Amino acid sequence: MDTDLARAWMLAVAESIEADRERLSRLDAEIGDGDHGTNMHRGFSAVREALDGVDSPSASTVLVKTGTTLISRVGGASGPLYGTVFRTVGKQLGAGDSDVAELAAALSAGRDDVCRLGSAQVGDKTMVDALSPAVDALTAADPAGGLGPATRAAAEAAEKGAESTIPLQARKGRASYLGERSAGHLDPGAASTALIFRALADVARG
Repeated sequence: MDTDLARAWMLAVAESIEADRERLSRLDAEIGDGDHGTNMHRGFSAVREALDGVDSPSASTVLVKTGTTLISRVGGASGPLYGTVFRTVGKQLGAGDSDVAELAAALSAGRDDVCRLGSAQVGDKTMVDALSPAVDALTAADPAGGLGPATRAAAEAAEKGAESTIPLQARKGRASYLGERSAGHLDPGAASTALIFRALADVARG
């Protein structure tokens, strides 16, 4: 991943969140406050502004700036969680371009950090249910195949992971207050995480 791809990824996420913000908020209204789409749209709109016209020397800089912006601009728990992932990935990537294995390792570190921050694991009905299988798929991908096939596999895994949250009973966040009533609904955080990985696959495809 180079600077141009990282920037294109973040701009693609911003577009995807903007297009899907009403759906994300509807999903959140079923088991939460109903503002996930609005908050994510606010955050990635701020990311777009932060990256606009700024000469970022590396993918690392782009992703750290994205994470910092999300932490400061996204309301609720989402800001620190998503922001932590991007900040960690950016710091792990370093100054140079990165290959599939390096991106997978950086995302794995991001997953570890967000799991610690949110005290969440797969099966808790959170963004981790989409993030973790995406990271696993990227890690298992053939490095020789390049970012295109690897990120497609990650996006597909994230989407399947998001769908897997529907029958789950939430064990974290506001949705956990609903107990058994949280089952039968798609987790909005997992849904937005799937959008993030699909955006990566789209830009990596070229």
